[in-house]
Amino acid sequence: MRYDCGGVRKMTEQPEFYGDSISGNCYKLQYACSELDIKYGWHETDILAGETRTDDFLSLNPNGKVPLMVLPDGRCLPESNAILSYLADGSALAGNNRYARATVLQWLFFEQYSHEPFIATSRFIMKYLGCPPERQAELQAKQPGGHKALGVMEQQLRSSEYIANNEFSIADIALFAYTHVAHEGGFDLRDYPSVQEWLRRIEARPGFVPMKAASDGHE
Repeated sequence: MRYDCGGVRKMTEQPEFYGDSISGNCYKLQYACSELDIKYGWHETDILAGETRTDDFLSLNPNGKVPLMVLPDGRCLPESNAILSYLADGSALAGNNRYARATVLQWLFFEQYSHEPFIATSRFIMKYLGCPPERQAELQAKQPGGHKALGVMEQQLRSSEYIANNEFSIADIALFAYTHVAHEGGFDLRDYPSVQEWLRRIEARPGFVPMKAASDGHE
């Protein structure tokens, strides 16, 4: 794998991402770039093959995870929601005033603390690892937390078309990423009609791109 930042950093005209296209955290950035009309480069990174644990990659992100963004001046930024905030800074997707921006951040924190650890981790066990027997107890233990997060979203979306401030934002992008594939982690969305309507609403947006296909055709 070729890396564009490190000891000698290559200057580019657009952000470069290192990511796994079927990871929800990485997909967030592909979708955000489509909504914001940002051109980018993409370097597919195989996490199961250990490509995030090499010395070269760890020199860019010591946490050894994707996604990772490399800015045109060579600076590196990891963590999906931090990258989302960077990409959307100054746009309506980050919130139009101080309170709105804080509300968007509230839901970004919710996604990483109350949603992703249950729904995304369950999906990883099932989709990436093939649901091994030794992980069954862990998988079952994730169910209550995942359903609690979905219940919070359902309550919010009963009276709002979008997650934060009743306006489409990066909070929707962050939560859409793993919610729309929650079934791949064993979560049935039939008890969450408002969440299902919200998913359809997002998929109908002109800027929407689906997971995995999102990495096809960007510049």
